[in-house]
Amino acid sequence: MLAGRHILLIIGGGIAAYKALELIRRLRDSGAAVTPVMTRAAAEFVTPLSVGALAGREVITELFDLSQEAKMGHIELSRAADLVVVVPATADLMAKMAGGHADDMASTLLMATDKRVLIAPAMNVRMWEHPATKRNEATLRGDGILFVGPDDGAMACGEFGPGRMAEPAAILAAIDAALKIGPLKGRHVLVTSGPTHEPIDPVRYIANRSSGAQGAAIGAALAALGADVTFVTGPAEVPPPLGVRVVRVDTAAEMLAACEAALPADAAICAAAVADWRVEGASGQKLKKAPGALPQLQLAENPDILARLSAPGPRRPRLVIGFAAETERVAEHATAKRERKGCDWILANDVSPGTGIMGGTENAVTLITGAGAEDWPRMTKAEVARKLASRLAEALEEGADASGGSI
Repeated sequence: MLAGRHILLIIGGGIAAYKALELIRRLRDSGAAVTPVMTRAAAEFVTPLSVGALAGREVITELFDLSQEAKMGHIELSRAADLVVVVPATADLMAKMAGGHADDMASTLLMATDKRVLIAPAMNVRMWEHPATKRNEATLRGDGILFVGPDDGAMACGEFGPGRMAEPAAILAAIDAALKIGPLKGRHVLVTSGPTHEPIDPVRYIANRSSGAQGAAIGAALAALGADVTFVTGPAEVPPPLGVRVVRVDTAAEMLAACEAALPADAAICAAAVADWRVEGASGQKLKKAPGALPQLQLAENPDILARLSAPGPRRPRLVIGFAAETERVAEHATAKRERKGCDWILANDVSPGTGIMGGTENAVTLITGAGAEDWPRMTKAEVARKLASRLAEALEEGADASGGSI
């Protein structure tokens, strides 16, 4: 699926460098040519001999190598590839990229390239969460650098948390997306995410508890499979993913209008936690507190976005997927919701306070379709997103009807 593509692979100096060997094998099996570049620190973890043998090319390590410069200068090398991939992107490499340093072959290539750059960060959890790394991450994202991971998990140092490098399969999927290759290439998918804020007055509002993490993960997973994603998001804590078309809204009415404007679409995934009610005639001025006098708020029902998108008609997406956040009788309530809304699939999850799911990094869902209920094991929200995106791609390929019965 990557036949004829040329990947410039920069291997950083971290324990996760061993995964670069598997990535090279997968890239070669997919038909890509790989030019490997190793930092001096990378050679402490994997040998240039192993990397070169798998890549089928000589490994580039030194900036001032006259033999390499005679073959292809570093400027030309940085621009001959279709994509530059950094695996692993250590804290040091990220800092160099953010600061514009060019003191070795790897950092010089990254400064000189005119191609897209995809990085797979990997470092200790404390290093990943350090304010300096967060600043560098924000700078790189602002510069258009693509990210895959990091994931949560156990690390070689014995600690657990975000900082574990994405697995080679996930990196390969991200490479496909960056090159606009994947099973969802040519498909348009609409995703809603985050909460909505329904104003009471200019400083107060009604909202649901939602960080937007699951919706953002879904948008990223779809983009990684090559989809053209319209990402309609309320005021979420989690930033939207890269590589998607972002439409920012505040209220349920604005979200519905944005969704309808984004149609037609092959599929729609309604992951947003939309407020069910709004205040009728919200005040244009801040309501003042008066002793013994409570404000009288008249509530009105918000538009049902999932039901509107699921309604039969020429602009209905072929596959409409909703979410059901429940605190009891999860599968039963979600099944009833699917029938009531008219959508094809529902992903139901238990958001009771004891689960830690609402606002957390993990999710445990039950997929409800016309064929019945399927329990998924508890996993990270990124893993849920990747599994959902894969199932969606399969369904669109096979052909889903409006009832979901063919899934």
